Amino acid sequence: MKLLVVEDNEHIRKSIVRAFKANKYVVDDTGDGEDGLWHALEYNYDVIVLDIMLPKLDGKQILQKIRQAGKDTPVLFLTALDQLDDKIEGFKIGADDYLVKSFAIEELLARVEALSRRRYQAISSVIKVADLELDRSARTVSRNGQLLSMTPQSFSLLELFMLRKGQVISRSEIEQCIYDEHVNPMSNVVESAIYALRKALQVDKSQPQLIQTKRGMGYYLQDPGCE
Repeated sequence: MKLLVVEDNEHIRKSIVRAFKANKYVVDDTGDGEDGLWHALEYNYDVIVLDIMLPKLDGKQILQKIRQAGKDTPVLFLTALDQLDDKIEGFKIGADDYLVKSFAIEELLARVEALSRRRYQAISSVIKVADLELDRSARTVSRNGQLLSMTPQSFSLLELFMLRKGQVISRSEIEQCIYDEHVNPMSNVVESAIYALRKALQVDKSQPQLIQTKRGMGYYLQDPGCE
């Protein structure tokens, strides 16, 4: 699972990041509101842990911009504001949960796990785009009824493309999908991953190419039936 933690108190932020990493999570973190918004819009996260009182942009402004951008990433507000009105306002603008400081790290872990679990239970196990069918539970992919052989890396990348059909996915997002750490921007790992995925999908040369390039921007999954 991949998380974003936006918290300006360095001690609290480091404690949260350390706890999640100890539980095998991939975590991005920042103490700046504008940087937090950039990460939230640029990358896909399973859950965002978001403080309200932040420099430059506060948590409520960040959440509003995330929702306006059409992203439904679960957001847990982490704040010292403990009045009922504050909580109600947070839920009204799209927060999924609310945890008041100070808190036990075990409770934060449990709440984040619950948010992620609810989100993915709401997504069907089987995703279909054009003649492609991906089964998230069985970890299988078929095209036009034919079972495809695919590496775990290609499966994860295809899952990302299918969940965001028609949307351009940037190089940096693809890097985040296939690697835990950022890679050298001069390397060709993204191109290699796209090539491998295209090859795995192209079982018949007469079939249309589904993974398209948007020059200078990234790649997207095209549904020929929607053209």
